[in-house]
Amino acid sequence: MAIEGEELAKACVKAAVDIQAENIRVWDMRGVSNLTDFMIVCSGSSIPHLRAVIRDVAGMVEKEHKVKPVNSEGKVDSKWVVLDYIDVMVHVMDDEMREFYGLEELWAEAKEMEWEGTGQSAGGQRKSNFTH
Repeated sequence: MAIEGEELAKACVKAAVDIQAENIRVWDMRGVSNLTDFMIVCSGSSIPHLRAVIRDVAGMVEKEHKVKPVNSEGKVDSKWVVLDYIDVMVHVMDDEMREFYGLEELWAEAKEMEWEGTGQSAGGQRKSNFTH
């Protein structure tokens, strides 16, 4: 059975956490947008880091779940790439582009998903599970 929706979003977030993407945020877009069910935005600290985040999110999701993005928009040199999985869209941006376009404000109506990805667990492991 193919992975989709929330499980796919979790897989994308886990990959982003593993490559140390920065300021990862996730929104539940169901009922707010017909474009996708989940929107993820994360940042990279440099062009090489952005490239690594894009590579690893797409690569890990494909390797572990046999799912490739249906489309990819943008180029690393433009500092904004979108990986489109239909049910999930992953925006990988540098901080300047992220601030300029203000996607967080555009999706103010959507419910932001809380997840354990910014801190450390008791065992020192980074977590990337959504909490409800």
